[in-house]
Amino acid sequence: MEQLEAEALNLPASERARLARRLLVSLDDEDAEDPQEVERAWGEEIRRRLEAYHAGTVQTIPASEVLAKARARLR
Repeated sequence: MEQLEAEALNLPASERARLARRLLVSLDDEDAEDPQEVERAWGEEIRRRLEAYHAGTVQTIPASEVLAKARARLR
């Protein structure tokens, strides 16, 4: 697993993104959830988050900060 991860991390960004999409799709296939139910649930989550944002009850974080933290964790 460690060797596979190391090889994947050495791929160009576009290839890593393609691999990540394929892996995520493979997980979705295993879960075999109803796509309409998943879409409905995401719609509810989006509405909930927007309401919290507009109400000022959540703290936003700049994307640059989130990406910097994610990159630091991968190193």
